Amino acid sequence: MTRNAVVTGGGTGIGRAVAAALAADGLDVVITGRREKVLAEAAAGLGPRVRPVVFDVTDPGRIEAALPELPETVDVLVNNAGGNTDTGRPAPSGLAAVRDAWLANLEANLVSAVLVTTALEPRLARGGRVISLGSIAGGRGGGSYGAAKAGMRVWNAELAVQLGERGITANVIAPGLIEDTEFFGDQLTGDRRAMLIGQTATKRAGTPADVAALAAFLASPGAGHITGQVLHLNGGAYIGA
Repeated sequence: MTRNAVVTGGGTGIGRAVAAALAADGLDVVITGRREKVLAEAAAGLGPRVRPVVFDVTDPGRIEAALPELPETVDVLVNNAGGNTDTGRPAPSGLAAVRDAWLANLEANLVSAVLVTTALEPRLARGGRVISLGSIAGGRGGGSYGAAKAGMRVWNAELAVQLGERGITANVIAPGLIEDTEFFGDQLTGDRRAMLIGQTATKRAGTPADVAALAAFLASPGAGHITGQVLHLNGGAYIGA
């Protein structure tokens, strides 16, 4: 029987790599995102097991409108969409601007995952998997972005309990520096890159393939007793709960 996966933010970077890994493992994969052209090009490049569905994961109405295009049974849900909404923007000035900046990161990184998971929860297959992308910032700080990713850890712990009786696992992958993504835009200087790599034990940056390999394992039958966890993927730059 064919297994189905949904990967949000699947058009580029980590999401694209995860979709490729799941498709290579024999799953039919839906990749989602807001940019139709980017998704279509990614799906064409990833092969016949991957198809695009365009919607904004922060918009309840658009999620609901997209449900007929999503699989009736979802074996693997990967909440990958998100990013630091502060990147490339000046520091907010005034309380109203601070509020807006914090709400933007919470919506993009935490609320989006909650909305998509809630919408698809009735479709999650027995023995299914929910994998959400956190961040090293959720453990050691990072303003509103780090706070949103820290909130994901608490939400995931509760989700694991809620879904556990159906044999469904819920885990967070928390990467450190991952290159070849859109995360930093043009804001990653050579000095900062060197500093971040210097903090690792492995003395290298992570890659989307590193994240995809871990996601593929968590999606596999062999990971059926791992749930409610935060799995750190940062080369030893941060070691913590």
